[in-house]
Amino acid sequence: MTTFKSTHHIDRKCIVIKLGGSTLEGLNEAFFSNFKHLQEQGYDIIITHGGGPAINQELAQKNVESHTINGIRVTSESAIGIVQSTLIGKVNPKLVYELNKAGISAIGLSGFDQLLLHADYLDQTTYGYVGEVIEVNTLLLQSLLSQGFIPVIACIGVTMEGQALNINGDSVASAVALAVNAESLLLVTDVSGIRIDDVYQSQATPSDIEKWIEEGQIYGGMIPKVQGAIQVLNAGIPSVQIVNDSLKGTNIISQELSKLK
Repeated sequence: MTTFKSTHHIDRKCIVIKLGGSTLEGLNEAFFSNFKHLQEQGYDIIITHGGGPAINQELAQKNVESHTINGIRVTSESAIGIVQSTLIGKVNPKLVYELNKAGISAIGLSGFDQLLLHADYLDQTTYGYVGEVIEVNTLLLQSLLSQGFIPVIACIGVTMEGQALNINGDSVASAVALAVNAESLLLVTDVSGIRIDDVYQSQATPSDIEKWIEEGQIYGGMIPKVQGAIQVLNAGIPSVQIVNDSLKGTNIISQELSKLK
């Protein structure tokens, strides 16, 4: 996990919600109702999002090849402009519009807004124009939250020289959650959490997850997601939840917290 700085910690209870690209197409009324319910409970909400399917479509239309290494999209010089324009110009405004239409005050952001996501190259030789978060401008987030807005952050970072960098969605969500000292990080996917023996688990610990991976009960794309969740948990966020678009799923908590329950 990236080690990064934050400019300021947010004092109010805060939840960071990461929306994967596949979930953005099917957001329903229950999803927006749960957002309102969290706000009524006194939580500040920050949303981060990717846009993989939309990016794939744009790249294909422009005949720009793309592939992944270790789950990270290799982003060439010709691809970064397409990724940037798709996330900031199409995916982000559409999501903000849907939130506003549902009566939720939201405002779209990217790393370019007051250097919200100061980034540097992850490994330019291997991944090209892919970044890692160095610093999160939490003062900007605090200002928007204090005015009742939900920040909606596209996963584009920027270097000090103004170069856009594509950043993995889970990485951005983790960086923001740690920077604002969030109470919880919710990773919204197209499944209802971790499923073991055909039963979705309401709670899991890192040791549970390690055992399930060894047994082959957690496999495929869920492996990097749960491993990333454990990293965030180990870095200090009390809970990480893998949930569906109704915000229901598996709560991953530390061994210490599980003993107290």
